[in-house]
This record gives sequence, structure tokens and C-alpha cells, in this order.
Amino acid sequence: MLRKLLPKSTSFFEFFDQHSALSKEACAGLNDLAHHPEKVVELAEHIKEIERKADDVAHRCIDALHSTFITPFDRSDILRLMRRMDDVIDAIDSLAARMLVYRVTVVRPEMLLLTQVLVESVEAIDQAVRHLPHVNKRITEIQKCCYVVYEAESRADALLSKALVHLFDEEKDPFLMIKWKEIFERLERATDQCQETAHIISGIVIEAS
Repeated sequence: MLRKLLPKSTSFFEFFDQHSALSKEACAGLNDLAHHPEKVVELAEHIKEIERKADDVAHRCIDALHSTFITPFDRSDILRLMRRMDDVIDAIDSLAARMLVYRVTVVRPEMLLLTQVLVESVEAIDQAVRHLPHVNKRITEIQKCCYVVYEAESRADALLSKALVHLFDEEKDPFLMIKWKEIFERLERATDQCQETAHIISGIVIEAS
């Protein structure tokens, strides 16, 4: 029903779908980087290219807000959702760029765990976004996706705490300690961005119900 109310030339749902697909692609690239740090140059550039594409989607979405009379839900919610989704990809890109600068060649196991949690969060956001065109019929499904993100963020918090404890106990090189502390914190921050995205989606569901 909501799709029918939109002008044929503008579908904000398509913007969300495109951006969410790019988030999954960026996350997959980060997961590859976590498992194959020797490919950091190649994978960091790959993620940067995805980030550029996502920026283009976000800009087109925001531009469309200025020229579209009827929107599927509140304009401010569309803007907030797109910006927060874009923050997730920005966080992934920033992390990959930092690993490139730091010339990381050996990955600590905690990064693999935190990256997997981020992958789960991004996939849940993707599922929630794809239910939005039918929000009135998919309230339960969307909220379940949001709960997955909330649970994942809690796990990321716990993993970060353990990762920092192990890092401070085991790492003797102060420079490596500083580098890994930042990497872990940037990863956890990306899951925070996913949680904030889920909060916005949940708010949209509440307003629509």
C-alpha cells in the first residue's frame, strides 16, 4: 500500500534496500579482512569503493526528500534512518582504513568474534529494512530483527570488555596495544550504530501501528 502512494520515480524503500545491500557487502569485506589481513590493501580499497557507492545512495535519497511531496513515513525518520545506516558503513570503512594505516598482519581472535557479531547485526538490519514496505503486516518480523540487533550489541559490549582485558594482560608492545584498543573500540562502535539504526526502525513501526 505504501509503495502505491509514492511517485513512480521515487521509492525510498529502494534507497534503503540498495544501501542495506551495500552494508552487507562492506561487512563481508571486513570479515574477509579479519580472516586474511595479508590482503589489507586490496580489501580496504574494496570497502572504500562500497562506501562511495553508499554515499551516493544516501545523497540521492536526501535529494529526493526535497522534491517528493508524499513520503511513506515521516520525512525526519527517513532522513535519520538513512544517515544512521550510512554511519554503519562509514564505521566499517574507517576501521578498514585504520587497519591499512597500522599495517595489521596478524589478527587477534577477538576481532574475528566482534566482526561476526557485526555481520549478524547488519544482516538483521537488512531484513528489517526489507520488511518496511509492508510495515503494517510485518510488525512482528521487524521487531524480531531489531531484537537480534539489540542482543548482538550486548554481546559486542561483553566481547569488547574481555578483549581489552586480554589485550592489557598479554600485549607487551605499547604501540600494538594502542592499535588494537582502537580497532576493538571501532568495531564495537559499529555495532552501536546498528543498534541506533534498529531504534529508528522500531520507532517507525510504533508510529505505523
